[in-house]
Amino acid sequence: RSPSFPMLSLAPLASLSLVAPLAPAMRMGAQPVMRETAEDLVGLAESLNPNIGFWDPLGLAKRDFWDQGNEATIGFLRHAEIKHGRVAMAGFVGYCVQANGIYWPWPLANPGQEDEITHAMISAAGSPPEQWDALPTSAKVQIILFLAIIEYCGEQGKPHYMRGGKPGAFPKLTENKGIPHPVPLNLYDPFGWSANMDEATKERRLLMEINNGRLAMLGIFSFMSASKGLIVPGLDFIPPYAGEYMGYFSASDGSLPFVTDMVEGWAKLAIWNQ
Repeated sequence: RSPSFPMLSLAPLASLSLVAPLAPAMRMGAQPVMRETAEDLVGLAESLNPNIGFWDPLGLAKRDFWDQGNEATIGFLRHAEIKHGRVAMAGFVGYCVQANGIYWPWPLANPGQEDEITHAMISAAGSPPEQWDALPTSAKVQIILFLAIIEYCGEQGKPHYMRGGKPGAFPKLTENKGIPHPVPLNLYDPFGWSANMDEATKERRLLMEINNGRLAMLGIFSFMSASKGLIVPGLDFIPPYAGEYMGYFSASDGSLPFVTDMVEGWAKLAIWNQ
């Protein structure tokens, strides 16, 4: 009923990006430094949506995270929002694709063997989050390791986004020394189509990306909330989900250390599932 390629869990990426990031020192000859202030955020908000403008009810724009200074904090928050927006856009589209029964036609694991696992089998597990729970443990481990490598590479940008680097910029994988083997393509613009794009167009597209990312974050959390029985107008068709969204592993991954204890702990806390 849903597709094959598993919906990326938001939990691992969210947790990774909320960890205090590394902040390598800026080198001579590095990219131009841009340190944003609270006043810059006001101007950005007007460019993004003049009808709403700047809205910061928690006063995050005035905070100082990890004693790194306000400008470093703003760089972290800007980068985190862009990254979360990108993950949410992937998750929202993935949810829609999987919920409509679209999946890859080839095997997922153990091709040609008696215990072969196909994408069709994963798709038949139910809703997108149920498909995630149905994934083999080995697939989940590979995904989280891949995310860890991507997160590590993302922290290698110079200057770092907390030290004047451009929020949302991702270093080139083809030039990154943190990857154990050569990578032929970059994560952003792998075919170099934007190589000759002028800066004004890049900035305009970044504003579009931020707006789309914010909308996607609202969208994917609406799906998740509706599946947990919360009232979300227009989403009554979302099937219920009894699992734990914030749990990367589920009961089917009990072969891993500590997973069984974690699942039992979630069951005690998740009173809405009882």
